[in-house]
Amino acid sequence: MNIAFFLTPKNEVICENQDATMRQVMERMEHHGYTAIPIINREGKYVGTLTEGDLLWKLKNTNNLNFKNTESVRVKDIQRRINHKSVSITSNIESLISLAESQNFVPVTDDNGTFIGIIKRSDIINYCFNEMEKRKALEVQQFSMYYEG
Repeated sequence: MNIAFFLTPKNEVICENQDATMRQVMERMEHHGYTAIPIINREGKYVGTLTEGDLLWKLKNTNNLNFKNTESVRVKDIQRRINHKSVSITSNIESLISLAESQNFVPVTDDNGTFIGIIKRSDIINYCFNEMEKRKALEVQQFSMYYEG
């Protein structure tokens, strides 16, 4: 199966530029109810995922930093505690699933490393659940035909 089947394209994804301020990304995450957001550079390349935890650690570990002056901190200057990996659109499903085990979403890039969207773990789980339901229904149907015939 091609992983493009699961892709939520970039134009439907909330992401942030690494030159944005800490306050901008915090407000964007709050507005959309997200706990993590993909970060891209000016060239559109995926550079990492910023999490609520990253923001909290920056706030805790920076002297005199409070919500009001988070406008002075750039996203690129916030250390990310976890290196969320991306997959290429040409990657196989096994690579995708191995990353989705530990990430709520997996960023997807093209062959040049340009961010093109995400694949949500929930979409993978829903697909698998629906496939299991289809198989179960088929088994019930086959079982019924065997015992009725």
